Amino acid sequence: MRAVIIDDHDVVHAGIEAWCANADPPIEFVDNFVDPQQFLQRYPQPDDDVDVVLFDLQIDSSRPDFDTLRRLCESGRRVIIYSHITTDEIILTCLDIGAVTYLVKSEGKAHLIEAIHAASSTTPYLGPRMAKALLNDRAAGRPSLSQREKEVLVAWFQTESKDLVAKRLYIAPSTVRTHLQRVRAKYAAAGRPAPTKSALLARAIEDGILSLHEV
Repeated sequence: MRAVIIDDHDVVHAGIEAWCANADPPIEFVDNFVDPQQFLQRYPQPDDDVDVVLFDLQIDSSRPDFDTLRRLCESGRRVIIYSHITTDEIILTCLDIGAVTYLVKSEGKAHLIEAIHAASSTTPYLGPRMAKALLNDRAAGRPSLSQREKEVLVAWFQTESKDLVAKRLYIAPSTVRTHLQRVRAKYAAAGRPAPTKSALLARAIEDGILSLHEV
């Protein structure tokens, strides 16, 4: 699998590449950038053989760069946030925008490698701090879905096709998959796993997230 790092510290680039040098399956870092705009100029298309993007949310700024994250996700990239920020609100906002997972830099080598492998295979992955944020966000055992996640869920039940969902909502098919994976992850974190589409529909209706007339 092929990955790119966007982080403004060279030591982070070197550390990540060293950590992943002997990963199985292998992880190839094809490029690294200190400026996300350079990445977007170098790799303007989502089908350019880059499987995963590791993105530091705070580059040359004290404020999280949600605008760039949105551009990366809307282009169909599978983005892992790799950051020092541990605030629930920031983590949940990144997931709502479309990041496939959120890792805190202190969480270590094993979690990073697992997250990259999961992202490249479109498998959901919950890092420790991300899982805690999702748990904190639930209410009375029910997962809290963002408005976009609800829109994707309703469209998926109505159309039966992720590609049609993408066209209806003007987002990339990979973003549709990311939102659906996150919905399932939220149910799993709340102790209410929904491994199949029918189970997910039943859970959503039971919890009042969707109604029968919507599907």
